[in-house]
Amino acid sequence: MRRRRLPGIAGAGVILAVGAASIAALAVQVRSGPAAPAAAVKANAPRYGLASAGLGYPFAAAIAKGFADAAREAGAQAVVLDARGDIQKQANDVQDLIVQRVEGIAIMPLDAVVAQGWVNRAGAAGVPIAAVAAQVGDPRARAIHDVYPGLVALATQDEVTAGEAAGRLAATLLPKGRQSRIAIIEGAAGFPEVEQRARGFRQALDAAGADYRIVASQPGNWTSDKGEAACQNILSAQPDVDLFFNEADDMLIGCARAVRAAGSKARLVGLGGSKLAVASIKAGAVDGTVCFKPEALGALIFAALRARAEGGDRRERRFLTYPLPAVTRATVGQCVGQW
Repeated sequence: MRRRRLPGIAGAGVILAVGAASIAALAVQVRSGPAAPAAAVKANAPRYGLASAGLGYPFAAAIAKGFADAAREAGAQAVVLDARGDIQKQANDVQDLIVQRVEGIAIMPLDAVVAQGWVNRAGAAGVPIAAVAAQVGDPRARAIHDVYPGLVALATQDEVTAGEAAGRLAATLLPKGRQSRIAIIEGAAGFPEVEQRARGFRQALDAAGADYRIVASQPGNWTSDKGEAACQNILSAQPDVDLFFNEADDMLIGCARAVRAAGSKARLVGLGGSKLAVASIKAGAVDGTVCFKPEALGALIFAALRARAEGGDRRERRFLTYPLPAVTRATVGQCVGQW
């Protein structure tokens, strides 16, 4: 079974709990039992479900906010179920939404392979279903744009494109006149984002004609502490590193601590557009990141489900995404951290 980590978890690393007050602010109902009408929405409003991977994850909570805001603006009710990182709980949530006969279901699959069965089950019941933030189907065998049959749409980031944006930014930060030394702080082994982001990063450097060598690559396991430890290890062996590419912003924050502690002048590039990264760029502690917008993903997938439910769009298997700008201190105003 191929466990599929939510991209935002990869981008977040440190998990922050979303309290009851912040959940209420989403104007959605988060619950573990049967659905009931949300107080802020008319009882007869059309209902759309989101089977979240876990609202304790900041990226997932931001997607839920985007989904709920879009539903509210459309006069619909968003029913958000919280799997809390449990695959069996998420399977039960999807089945619950099918039984409740919501107008459409969005899933943030914790397991890309297991989710295939959920899509097939919803299709057999005649309930439109779409995926957000993660693929359905084995990512080793299915390209990101090859949306799984039976899905109305997939709304997510193209991880290779995100890596390319980071690579283009890095190319502008490298020293001139000599070969640059680059280190990559990867996520956790086994997740497709690790290879995809690194591949895009290298492709962009090559396209820019950069003269560089990857002198080290170590896992930071998506977290700030592990990212700091990985950068410390690399700086001990390679004190002359010119640039660190961190595949997630939390690792970027940890790596920045290691660079400062070592007195290194290495440049720092991340990926994810987290609130911490945006603040660090403004403070001059890191050089840049690639801006993800999880609220936009929630809004995109709601719009796709609504269009299908209302009969205005009968297309299947659409890949939906948004621009992924790389930002520096000069342009960080373009990236409002959403998680």
